[in-house]
Order: sequence, then C-alpha cells, then structure tokens
Amino acid sequence: MANERLQKVMAEAGVASRRKSETLITTGHVKVNGQTIKILGTKVDDDDEIEVDGIPLQREKLVYLLFYKPRGVISSVKDEKNRKTVMSYFPDVRQRIYPVGRLDYDTSGILLMTNDGALANKLTHPKYKFEKTYVAKVEGIPTNDQLEKLRHGVRIDKKLTAPAKTRVMSSDLDKKTAIVEITIHEGRNHQVKKMFEKIDHPVIKLKREKYGFLTLDGLQSGEWRSLKLNEITRLTQR
Repeated sequence: MANERLQKVMAEAGVASRRKSETLITTGHVKVNGQTIKILGTKVDDDDEIEVDGIPLQREKLVYLLFYKPRGVISSVKDEKNRKTVMSYFPDVRQRIYPVGRLDYDTSGILLMTNDGALANKLTHPKYKFEKTYVAKVEGIPTNDQLEKLRHGVRIDKKLTAPAKTRVMSSDLDKKTAIVEITIHEGRNHQVKKMFEKIDHPVIKLKREKYGFLTLDGLQSGEWRSLKLNEITRLTQR
C-alpha cells in the first residue's frame, strides 16, 4: 500500500509484530532505499526498497478469506502429526496466508485466513473484544440459572471468563440434549467447551457461526470466499 508507516508494512509482510518491528527500526536494523531508518512513523511507498538486516522485504498483496472449516481439520499452517490442516483448502493461493486465531480440531465453522499480520493481531487482541458466536450441542438441557452463570463469568484455568451472551435454541427431551448459542469475545484454549463443562453440560458438537458481523451464509463446509471491500474496511477500522 502507498504511504504506509514502515512498522505497519513490516508487520503485514510477516517480519514481526508491530511492536517488535518498531524495536527493529529504532535499533538500526532497517534500511529504506539504502539508508538506515531509526525514526518511528517513517512512511514508505510501494516502490521503496526495504531491507531488514540486509534481507530485502518481500511485500505481498494483502488477501482476506472467509473459510468454513470442517471438523477434523487443524487450524494451523503445519501439523507435527501430519494431520490435515486448513492450508490444504488453498492450493491456488500464492500468498503466505495463515488462520486468524484457531478452531479446535473437532470444531467446525467460520475462520478468517489472511496475510495481514496487523489485522490478525488486532482481531485476536483481548482489548478489542471482537465477538464470536458459537452453536453448541450439549448433554442435558441447561437451566436458565446455569446459563446465568455463563452470562456472569465462570472460573476456568484459575481465571474468570468475561460475561457471555447465551440462550437455548432448542432441546430434545427424549435424547436429553440441547442446542445452545453462546457469544464470547475471548479466545482462550478450548474456552467454550470448558465453560459448558463448568455448568455440567459437556459439549457434544461445536460450530462457530459468526465472527463479528461475518457469517457463513452461502458457504458449505470446506468452501471459502474472499472478503468484500466493505467487509475488509469494517474489520480494519474497528
């Protein structure tokens, strides 16, 4: 992009986080058009040549993809156990994309894929409180009192969860199961499953239906689409 701050361009290119990129600049590791730059806020254009420790910066076109992750797929670029990862669904995407946050192996649903490091950091940072809505099939039928505990926060891994929005969508008295919608803005490990375990209603099946204002409308499991310009703008201007 034209006329962008140097540290932002470095972060988007995957050099390091925005803060680490700032440190690299102020400590003299970065050159622009052959000159060492130590001033934060320096702006660069698309045709400027940037080097970090003598290595030219490879700038890619930014891409933003909305993916319907199936169950049984790892939300990672690589997997040490050689299990199927989300990357297998993007063989023709030339950019070095990666998932924003994670969905568990056995959880399906909406997942953003991008090479915009600055946006990825922003969307996963707790202070921005970016809402994610899940639909869970759980054992038993939660009472309103139990759901009220989730609405106020429960203690998992020795830390209280932020208040959640939750409601029972349907219940099956014969099978003794319920479908519950829950909206959270945190992204702790196995958080939704642990929250339901805390109220004695273990999750049988879990799907992330919404990511902020984004939904899975028009997509089948395993499919993806590029974000529209207005969607990218809404995400980046939060």
